[in-house]
Amino acid sequence: MEGTMDAVCYHAVRFPSLTHFPNPKLITNHLLTKTSGSQPRELDIVTVPIPQINDDQVLIQVTCCGICGTDQHLAEGEFIGRFPLIPGHEIVGVISQVGGAVTGFSVGDRVVADNTILCDACFYCRRGQYVLCENFESLGVTMAGGFAGYVAIQSKKVYNIFNLTDEEATLIEPASCAIHGLDKLDPPVGAEVLIFGAGPTGLILAQLLKLNGASKVVIAANKGPKTAIARSLDAGDVYVELPRDDPEAAQAQLDALNGRVQEGFDVVIEATGSEKIANDAINFVRRGGSLMIYGVYANSDVVHWSPAKIFQDEIKIVGSFAQTHCFPRAVAYLDSGKIKVKGMVTDVFSIREFDQALEKMKSKTACKVALRP
Repeated sequence: MEGTMDAVCYHAVRFPSLTHFPNPKLITNHLLTKTSGSQPRELDIVTVPIPQINDDQVLIQVTCCGICGTDQHLAEGEFIGRFPLIPGHEIVGVISQVGGAVTGFSVGDRVVADNTILCDACFYCRRGQYVLCENFESLGVTMAGGFAGYVAIQSKKVYNIFNLTDEEATLIEPASCAIHGLDKLDPPVGAEVLIFGAGPTGLILAQLLKLNGASKVVIAANKGPKTAIARSLDAGDVYVELPRDDPEAAQAQLDALNGRVQEGFDVVIEATGSEKIANDAINFVRRGGSLMIYGVYANSDVVHWSPAKIFQDEIKIVGSFAQTHCFPRAVAYLDSGKIKVKGMVTDVFSIREFDQALEKMKSKTACKVALRP
């Protein structure tokens, strides 16, 4: 398909060569002058060619793409991004072109795209630890993604959807990450669980835990639209709503929670990306329990845990990063309605309103924000 498309671009001239784009010569001069300082959070709308597909690829016309906390970190020049970058890794769309070697897909199919690209050859891939791939790539993180009109991707990374709206389908990628997290966590049947955070992945994790044997799920989060959505979805069993503007009162509520559950929880999940909560979360873990670090943090964040406590209480610390090969289960859970996501996407912006979308996320008044071309 010939033509050009609008796309969001981070740090457009951080490097002198714009080799990440199919044809760098077509990037607008407006971009190069406006972002010549190349400071974090500098972004613009660029005009780039519609990607050309290989025989094993399909061309997806993007209808919606979710904005993730990762995208905020990328906007600040953090995480594993490679710049200049067209971000967007929660991709939903319609197939507009099919490569010559592709079977099983047709023009017009509604699909989601697994953003991960693996080398299959490094030390970790050869051990089956694909999420640790030494050459890990991701659409929207290390190469051009879905904050654009079109995306080219191998058909093996594409999955049909039927019952979800475009906005709801942006939650399939976060659900895939949550499934990977649950695989890593491997909680015992009957576990009592505390989740810090009521963002989309926290709410999906809560539902996954309830579906897979947890006897009680407590969600602790700042009071607001996210906890209201959590209640509407029946995501948890108990809700601890913390006053955002009163840290002392919030801490008192958490202290009271710890006092009521003196033995702690079998599983504690830190899904806020807050350095303070990550430091405090271990104090809620039952002896012999597990703490999963699930949020995306600033590069400068650190934790200070007592190794004696971890040793004596036999606490297991689990990290969960991204996902691989979890999309089929995520599609099955969401498209069947077993995992409920209705209402999680609270705000939708156009690509040209991307800066406003980031500010909406930063305001903490949204649960999930998405972009439409």
